[in-house]
Amino acid sequence: MMVRKVLIIGSGFAGTALALFLKRAGFDPEIYEARSALGVDAGAFLYLAPNGVKVLKELGLDRPLEQDGFPATGMVFYNQKGRRIGELDNRSDLERYGARGQVLKRAQIFRVLQGEVARQGIPVHYGRRLEGLEVLGQEGVVARFAGGTSAEGEVLVGADGINSSTRRIILPQSPGPRYTGLVDTGGFTFLPSLRAHSGPQHMIFGHKAFFGYVVRPSGEVYWFSNVPWAREPTREELKAIAPAVWKQRLLELHAGDPAPVVEIIRSTEAEGLGKWPLRDMPSLPAWHKGPVCLVGDAAHATSPSAGQGASLALEDAAVLAKCLRDIRGLEPALAAFQRLRKGRVEQVVRQSRRNGDLKIPHPVMGRVRDLLMPVFLRAAERAAQPIYGYTVDWEAPTPAPAVDGAELRV
Repeated sequence: MMVRKVLIIGSGFAGTALALFLKRAGFDPEIYEARSALGVDAGAFLYLAPNGVKVLKELGLDRPLEQDGFPATGMVFYNQKGRRIGELDNRSDLERYGARGQVLKRAQIFRVLQGEVARQGIPVHYGRRLEGLEVLGQEGVVARFAGGTSAEGEVLVGADGINSSTRRIILPQSPGPRYTGLVDTGGFTFLPSLRAHSGPQHMIFGHKAFFGYVVRPSGEVYWFSNVPWAREPTREELKAIAPAVWKQRLLELHAGDPAPVVEIIRSTEAEGLGKWPLRDMPSLPAWHKGPVCLVGDAAHATSPSAGQGASLALEDAAVLAKCLRDIRGLEPALAAFQRLRKGRVEQVVRQSRRNGDLKIPHPVMGRVRDLLMPVFLRAAERAAQPIYGYTVDWEAPTPAPAVDGAELRV
């Protein structure tokens, strides 16, 4: 079967980047988005690591994002008393990995990717919530949406996030998302008095919750708090907490933590505070079935504690497009994609969960953490080298595996 039309379910980072790479490779991608209009979580920002920046550079989109974002020179860690217990230095990342990581609001990345999708004339259909799939033998697949509409293509890619409808349809017995024990929240404020803090990300193991912030040279502060929460709350439960009540709860949780934590929270408008449970995905038995494949968070969602979720999704997009472009036969192409990606991303998911576990306050383990933090960070720096150094070579052909167990390289 000659693959030409690719249906992409979801218009997040993985879906839009995949559409752009597929268009470049000569395919006809179309995006189907469940929401009637795109929005992003209030207070949401991320660190796009060097490996993710390199994918956007391949798409020619790195410079627009560098105009919106700013580099972080590293991370500095403090305990609940404000004592510096360790640091990481990112200032040489450009020379070491070929790109510098960028701190960005999620909305900025969406705007650049979706703007390029529109510029290239790739169709995007909103209000299309996937309800079912029908495989047409060797002829392709039909996606059926709520409201009675449908679409047909040779391949369907589920890029529809951690709550993926595509995954539930093709792998109904697979495990679902796992809660990490933390609720994430955060926002933006402006404190010119903190301009001297610009450069690194500041990470504080607070008495009752973890807090992180980074300051732009202008004095704008991006911040987050990871709040321990024993039972996973639903989004509806969190939404029901009034903004002013939530802000007061954060001030109480961080009372007594080192400056400027309370000042940052107090100066932030309550209405701008987002909140959501942090989850990840356990290992799936497979990422594809027939002409349907999963990418990004639909296949391997990771918590933000490793700073890799967006970067891994962008890598997926480039690698899957290469496999479809270079490997003869749909099944071998999708199998190659899974083999190229699964081990790498699941290692990051495991590391991110371990990082998140350290954020939950514990009186005894906190003292051990303080003593061993320099050791942890040296290990983290070594582990980051193959992650940040990963580069998808778009021009290099992707070989099909000749023998089961053979190693593939991008």
